[in-house]
Amino acid sequence: MTSETPPSRPNPGAAALSSVLAEVREVDADLASAEARRVRALARAGHLALDATAGLRASAKASEMALREIASEIAAAECLSDRTVQRQIGRAMTLADDFPVTLDAWEAGALSRSHVQVIVDAGTPLPLDRRGEFDVLAVATAEGLSPGRLKTRLAALAESLQPTTLTERHQQGRETRCVRVVPGENGMSDLVARLPTVLAVGIYDRLVQQSAAIVDARAGSSLPNLDGDTVPTGLAAALGERGTRGDHGSARAASDDGGDSGDHGGEAGEHAADTRTVDQVRADILADLLLTAAPDADPTRVGDGPGTLGAIRARVQVVVPALTMLRPENENLDPAELVGHGPIDAATARALAEATAVPWDRVITHPVTGAVLRTDTYQRTAAIDRHLRARDRHCRWPGCTAPAVRCEVDHTHDHALGGATDVSNLAYLCQRHHTQKQFTRWKVRQLPGGVLEWTSPTGRVYVDDPLPYSPAVRFLPDELASPPPDDREPAPF
Repeated sequence: MTSETPPSRPNPGAAALSSVLAEVREVDADLASAEARRVRALARAGHLALDATAGLRASAKASEMALREIASEIAAAECLSDRTVQRQIGRAMTLADDFPVTLDAWEAGALSRSHVQVIVDAGTPLPLDRRGEFDVLAVATAEGLSPGRLKTRLAALAESLQPTTLTERHQQGRETRCVRVVPGENGMSDLVARLPTVLAVGIYDRLVQQSAAIVDARAGSSLPNLDGDTVPTGLAAALGERGTRGDHGSARAASDDGGDSGDHGGEAGEHAADTRTVDQVRADILADLLLTAAPDADPTRVGDGPGTLGAIRARVQVVVPALTMLRPENENLDPAELVGHGPIDAATARALAEATAVPWDRVITHPVTGAVLRTDTYQRTAAIDRHLRARDRHCRWPGCTAPAVRCEVDHTHDHALGGATDVSNLAYLCQRHHTQKQFTRWKVRQLPGGVLEWTSPTGRVYVDDPLPYSPAVRFLPDELASPPPDDREPAPF
């Protein structure tokens, strides 16, 4: 007696899935090829800048201006920031010149953008004479690996090709320490600090201990953790956090007696329950320390008194429509704005308005167009500067969002050549674009109403209009406007 294996049932979805997979792979290959070609084009643009200064004893500033001029041409045509394009050109030149095997594999569809980025990130710290060897080995290593696994492999490969010790490289790495802001969503941003690892870990550990002390000081309260559950006040011990916080009972007693238990404002005993998460507490502590504390290493300090650094306070430029202050429920129609970064919520704007000792400028705008008509203030200041800050709000280079408070007032027609010191011949430019106007072939003229007309080295014209304020009066299409209620008495005839 024999048994036969029944034939497998045909899978009607397999053929369709195979077709989709084939299309995805084909599109990925086409996309990789197109991206690689764009990188080659940007690299050629960078070499044009180098060629423009070749054979000349040009300074680094002249080379920078040549590259900036070309980057601005591409950026203006693509409606991008010239800084963004200049960074793209720099990365493209690095990839094309130092990692040609990787670029070839990308263009052939053998690597994705993520793989290429991992290779460049791992290989860039190597000296130029070692990058060629790394380039060949990295492409061979990448076959069959995800970007995450490739990153681990390449870290070891790059370390083996380093001609110097880690200690020597750390000394060089310290030169790159910096702080930058990365804009986010919903009025939030990331404040990123590049620091030596020991300092970064030490800062984080101190924040951990301080946040734990605040949490432990909550009398009879509990804290929701990141998973939504509640954690007892002995939070640090429960989560394995490090650090000694002293006597918990004493901290709670101080809180019961009116001490600071993590909330601010109001009378003791009337505070709302502090339900901040650990991460929220740490973020609040960090902000408080950076905004209010004076650095210990203050070279301007005299004796025991505070120095100049302790007197410096944060400076931001905020536009707050009056109606938003009066009717916060309608803030989405005309939100307050942190110039150069975007909208902010009405509560934050109101808090800034109430807390600042600096007089606010009143900006009178046209009720329909939103154009700036006049500015005034209750304290005497430079009227022209007030008008320009209100009109421009940010750098007037096309696409630049640097706030006016961080920019320089520039004569559109040079003062040395007879340009008048008048609002019709002045505009705010950030230092980068002020320098570019002076030292490259970009030209600019100011039209009525503060409109700037920029002409690129290739003759293209780009117009930058002052960003208008929202009009005080809004007109709705007839089909959207509801008719007013008819409260009139009927006619007697």
